[in-house]
Amino acid sequence: MQNPQEVNWDLTYACPLRCTHCYSESGRRPSRQLSMADMEKVADALISLGPRAVQFSGGEPLLVKDVHKLAQRFRKAGIGVGLFTSGWLLTERNLDDVLGAFSHVHLSLDGATAAVHDRIRGRAGSFGRAIHALGVLDEAARRSGDTAVPFGIDCTLVRSNFGDMEPLCRDVASRFPHLASVSFGAAVPGGLANRKGYAQHELLGDQQLDELAGPKLSRRLAGLLPPATSVQTFDGRALQMHPDLIARGYAMTGLMQVEPDGQVRGMPMYEGTVGCLLDEPARTLWSRARDRPQSAFVVETLHPVRTMSEWAEAARRIDHHFGSDSVRERIAARAPFVPHASPDL
Repeated sequence: MQNPQEVNWDLTYACPLRCTHCYSESGRRPSRQLSMADMEKVADALISLGPRAVQFSGGEPLLVKDVHKLAQRFRKAGIGVGLFTSGWLLTERNLDDVLGAFSHVHLSLDGATAAVHDRIRGRAGSFGRAIHALGVLDEAARRSGDTAVPFGIDCTLVRSNFGDMEPLCRDVASRFPHLASVSFGAAVPGGLANRKGYAQHELLGDQQLDELAGPKLSRRLAGLLPPATSVQTFDGRALQMHPDLIARGYAMTGLMQVEPDGQVRGMPMYEGTVGCLLDEPARTLWSRARDRPQSAFVVETLHPVRTMSEWAEAARRIDHHFGSDSVRERIAARAPFVPHASPDL
């Protein structure tokens, strides 16, 4: 059995932001964060699987006390650790801890202006905080030279910011000469990005997904960035687990998704877990997760999917089928998406 190549661990569902597309509904539900002792147990279970890399996500990982010490536990085992952060809490005060613990830092930026970013991220001032954090990272990279920790911008794409790719590269990313990468990835129909109204108003259309999947867009965007800054575009379909994509080797079958309390998801973007790393061997849970995309229900549900709207409908069926009673209650309680709602002040 192949071990996971990469692990995405949502350390907490606590978050200062209220992103419209949040797949984990962070900031709107209990954090489910473990004690440090239990997080270390989960870490050791994941280390036993020998992944190439672990990504700390959330929620906001920098809300977790001593998160840098947890990252160092993986680094000592020879495993790279990436930090996915909104930048809200990344300042000069905790910079040394972050750079001393993580092998990569990925900062979320969902627009070229505060008006766009703050609306999608659900809190006024989040754009300014992200820009400040990028400046802090850029200055640290300038001082460190060849030993700098790589940092990049990650932009989640929906319809209302799809046109921001070029200005984000040209007007924002280009301001940070030591920026290592810019990544644009389509929002997928999971969590709040699959509530009533979201697919209709915000999930990308199929033509937009095809543009992200092709080489022309990334080449055009690369021309707007410094030569040392790479750019990637991702259509999200690799997370779909469509049987045809699995057969072609395109699906991200080597990715393991872990929830804050150590529960392992059956498939990364879908609701439904296969057990907890605190209770059962990691390899047992990974074996169950490897089997989930091959289950009859998943194959039958995803096989006819060809469009984003069909994917969204299939995802709702899968979430309802594999989710627990509490998950189904949470899904039923999601407020419908209201286009262009103002961020919290």
